[in-house]
Amino acid sequence: MKLIVIIFITMANIFTKHPKEVGETYFQHLWIALKYSFKLLLLFVIAFIHSIFPFIFKTTTSAKIIEMAEKLKNRK
Repeated sequence: MKLIVIIFITMANIFTKHPKEVGETYFQHLWIALKYSFKLLLLFVIAFIHSIFPFIFKTTTSAKIIEMAEKLKNRK
């Protein structure tokens, strides 16, 4: 029984250590990370389209990445 408790505490720590470091709960961090994932996926599609049609979305991807980097830099 003690071993199960130790394993549970260790696993909980693995999933909560980083979110606590940035001042978030596990689920807050999950939600924010998912939002960034979808934004990056969309930016991938935009950059891919730009690679084929260089006259479309000339600055969209770079501007959004810079904006996202500023927001991430200002996090705790």
